[in-house]
Amino acid sequence: MLAHLSGLIAMLLGGLSFLGPLIVWLVKKDQSPFVADQAKEALNFQIAATIAIYISAFSVLICVGVILVPVVVIGAIVYSIIGAIEANKGVTYRYPYTFRVIS
Repeated sequence: MLAHLSGLIAMLLGGLSFLGPLIVWLVKKDQSPFVADQAKEALNFQIAATIAIYISAFSVLICVGVILVPVVVIGAIVYSIIGAIEANKGVTYRYPYTFRVIS
């Protein structure tokens, strides 16, 4: 659950939302297969969300980003909360709309 929520905490504190799940994965990957899996999933999603936020922020120059930035940010928040709730239940959660860099 911490891996999913750490991305939100980092996002609120100024960006680099992938650092929280990365730290959780590096610390806990040998202790629990479930935590390692969920931390990798959260890390992959936060990397994808960070890239999407940067692209949509850049697209503000052509006025599309004015709509895209809030949609991407709200989507990242909602999916992170859903992931945290499911991980707290002990259910393996897979984020939609993401690519898996770390497998």
